[in-house]
Amino acid sequence: MYDWRKMTPSERRVVLSDRQASGRPWHLPPHEDFGPGDYHITAACYEHAPFIGASPARMVAFEAALLSVLDDRCEEVHAWCVLPNHYHCLVHSDAVKALLAELGRLHGRSSHDWNGEDGTRGRKVWHGCEERAMRSDAHFWATMNYVHNNPVHHGYVGQWEEWPFSSAKAFLAEVGREEASRIWRHYPVLDYGKGWDDKHM
Repeated sequence: MYDWRKMTPSERRVVLSDRQASGRPWHLPPHEDFGPGDYHITAACYEHAPFIGASPARMVAFEAALLSVLDDRCEEVHAWCVLPNHYHCLVHSDAVKALLAELGRLHGRSSHDWNGEDGTRGRKVWHGCEERAMRSDAHFWATMNYVHNNPVHHGYVGQWEEWPFSSAKAFLAEVGREEASRIWRHYPVLDYGKGWDDKHM
């Protein structure tokens, strides 16, 4: 996601030329619709700036808006987590491109509102949105663990249930701590997300 800054001008020209030739967006990953299935959706604020987390009230409002979109556009929401500068969700969608389009509209509305609140009209707020289809049960459960562990991974809290903007507490209540521990052991996060979800980006 952030390798572009490290490229030389000639390397950038090659990448842009290849993407133009294949009909793909210049800077963002292409959106592939694999049909009905489970998807990991993630989106980050531009430069990973904490625009979502500018205030607790903004976090609460964005969480509600995101969950409203997910509830309306997904057949099931398995897991979700909102952090000050990005969010993750694991959902079942029959039309992931329509879901991404609606999330794009949410990004547009939030950008407009937040830039108005902050007096920064024209500021870029969102980097984009990315989807990954789940390839197996192991991929699904590792993603579930990753989403719920994300606030711990980024150092915001020490345990899943301490982060209020997440489905982790409900998940633990539903499956029980013993089963959640078994899932964690059997489907470890390992290097999941390395290179595209690093708080130091």
